[in-house]
Amino acid sequence: MTHIAVLGAGVVGVTTAWYLRQAGYDVTVIERESAAGLQTSFANGGQISVSHATPWANPATPMKALKWLFREDAPLLYRLRADKAQLKWAMQFLQECHADRADANLVQMVRLGLYSRATLQRLRADTGINYEQQTRGIMHFYTSQAEFDAALAPTERMQELGCERHIIDINTAASLEPALYPVAHKLKGATYTSRDESGNAHLFTQRLAERCLEAGVQFLYNTEILAINADAHSTNPHVHSITIRPKGENAKTFTADSHVLALGSYSVSLVKPLDIHLPIFPAKGYSATYKINPRAPHLAPFISLIDDEFKLVISRLGDNLRVAGTAEFNGYNLDLNSTRCEAITRRVQQLFPKGIIANSVQYWAGLRPMTPSNVPLIGRAHLGQVRHGSRNDGATFDNLWLNTGHGTLGWTHACGSAKAISLLIQGEKPAVDFDFIGI
Repeated sequence: MTHIAVLGAGVVGVTTAWYLRQAGYDVTVIERESAAGLQTSFANGGQISVSHATPWANPATPMKALKWLFREDAPLLYRLRADKAQLKWAMQFLQECHADRADANLVQMVRLGLYSRATLQRLRADTGINYEQQTRGIMHFYTSQAEFDAALAPTERMQELGCERHIIDINTAASLEPALYPVAHKLKGATYTSRDESGNAHLFTQRLAERCLEAGVQFLYNTEILAINADAHSTNPHVHSITIRPKGENAKTFTADSHVLALGSYSVSLVKPLDIHLPIFPAKGYSATYKINPRAPHLAPFISLIDDEFKLVISRLGDNLRVAGTAEFNGYNLDLNSTRCEAITRRVQQLFPKGIIANSVQYWAGLRPMTPSNVPLIGRAHLGQVRHGSRNDGATFDNLWLNTGHGTLGWTHACGSAKAISLLIQGEKPAVDFDFIGI
């Protein structure tokens, strides 16, 4: 039986392991944490949001970023650092902000999102897995007329691509989500996507990992991946082993027939020695989790929301309200910035002051693996510069695959990415028109 090593046990890595095992492969997952889903998948916004496909890189972003440059609580905060990788990424990001590139990237993300949402729904039906999911749709609401006006064209474009995102009036928005009634007078408009969903990504990842284990997947937790060892400069590049170090032990060699890299922001340094250059840079995202007020649970939203002016997503997860968002480009720093944390709570108290217990808040930060285009890297690894859709004929690895760079939509795209990579490894064509790499 072909043995495949999946590097990383976040939501992308675990779903990859699941679909590979379902396809009949012998699978080992290697993870430096003590359990699955403890990094970027731990406390994200919880949305399965095909409708949230407008790339960060779009024509309006450069001017906004300049305005936000010295605002500590800005939705997008770019810290100027003496970092060549960050500067290179920023230049590539600006290239993707052109209108034609932004539209092409939106198309890719909607296609993958639709495929992934349907794949998750099938997985849920097949397994009965429960992860505090809500299937009430997702609503974008706008308290800024300029933000609402800017959302009209992308909404129409998404409709053309098959995403059922529709413009709704303020009364309809408040009727769908009564928790918005107290601030309805501040709303300028809204859109609603009834088939989008929400759920606890961490809980999903851990429960799917349990099912993987039951199905025969092996997990090596508390194990650091030190190097990928390959004949990288031959005519047919090939990985012959990886070097790992289990906690408390010496480094040792691990072998498999094939390998899938699903390490998010930490993918970059691992493959750079192989002359594989991934355009991924970490964007620190924040989240705040509040206990819902048991005396007034109806004053916290049931429908998952997106506050586009403040770039926050809001999801009800059991008895908690999860609010997440913002992007801070500050390298691999995971320190919590109190100003940015307090800005989230301030906004939540403006919207749902009686629906939450504000002093119950738990803040968290995680590193989203952002590509300049926001489109993830899925397919065969190849030498040189990698971007979605890229090829490098004659210098493509025969047994190293990439499933990384999902940015803010890792939870949304996880199941579709995993199903697609499992089919590609089997030599089959996934039923999605997506720019896979190295294929």
